[in-house]
Amino acid sequence: MKLGWTVQRLTLREPLRISRSVMAERDAVTVELVHDGVVGRGEVVTSTYYGLTRERIEAELLAAREVVEATADPGDLRLTSDVPGVTAALDAAWHDLVAALRGVPVFELLGAASWQPTPTAYTIGIMPVDRAVRAARDLIARGFSVLKVKLGAHDDEIDRLRAIRGAAPHARLLLDPNGAWEPEQAERMLVAAAELDVDAVEQPIRPGTPAVLAEVAARSPVPVIADEDAATVDDVRALGPRVHGVNVKLAKCGGIRAAREIIAAARANGVDVMLGCLVASSLGIAPAVHLTHAARWVDLDGHLLLARDPWTGIGGADGVLRLEGDRGLGVRPAVPT
Repeated sequence: MKLGWTVQRLTLREPLRISRSVMAERDAVTVELVHDGVVGRGEVVTSTYYGLTRERIEAELLAAREVVEATADPGDLRLTSDVPGVTAALDAAWHDLVAALRGVPVFELLGAASWQPTPTAYTIGIMPVDRAVRAARDLIARGFSVLKVKLGAHDDEIDRLRAIRGAAPHARLLLDPNGAWEPEQAERMLVAAAELDVDAVEQPIRPGTPAVLAEVAARSPVPVIADEDAATVDDVRALGPRVHGVNVKLAKCGGIRAAREIIAAARANGVDVMLGCLVASSLGIAPAVHLTHAARWVDLDGHLLLARDPWTGIGGADGVLRLEGDRGLGVRPAVPT
């Protein structure tokens, strides 16, 4: 077996502003596992928040290469890294390779008999009210039924949220302040969100105090989803049933295997699952798409935020994810336009 990788730049359609940063581009590292002429691929993207630099990613892949080249049977390969995003890319490449060798899609490899087209949210970043309204109307016209609104800018956010609701009266709304609210502020905002029929709110307060998050959730009239406070299966078990949902991001937890453990732990506690993502190409988003049957909320729009996606095969441009391939992850290089 062989392990290789390439790097390319991903540029967003427009800069995405959230409460803690603004992003316009990032690097994507495409990981390739090769066995008997069959290639399995995964992707890891650079991220300042998660400490994922190109140099760190490539150092981790160099360390993994020796393990790969010493393994003859893909079924015996278990690749891990100290960096969850790198582990997730290696895990995706392994699932893509093994499923392709068996002639089945990844979801079938995971034990699911079928897969259904699934609506995804689309993220509206922090922006002026008039732009947010135009974005919401455009997305509804394109077919989106779920909108995720970034909050936490410390302006009059309720006015912006109310305007978006007016522009999309029938859409499911998800809110994400990326931990920007203080607990008392969160409780006020959650009451206001309930009045606007918001579906759920992610990580309303700063991560690191899960007990306080649980207290906020207990008083909230809107489902509260833990994100950064639910990074690992141990985090989810420690939270137990004290939140309404957990956001499973493969780049955060370490890939499909880790995600399935987290999903099982959440279900054991009666907690719902959101599938989330980083801004990435279709290749980076695809592994989570094969898990959508397990999620109440699906927020897999990272590829839709790009000016040019170098891969294709999971759909989403009309608000609905659709797997186009019938083997492995089902993605292929996009034809340049």
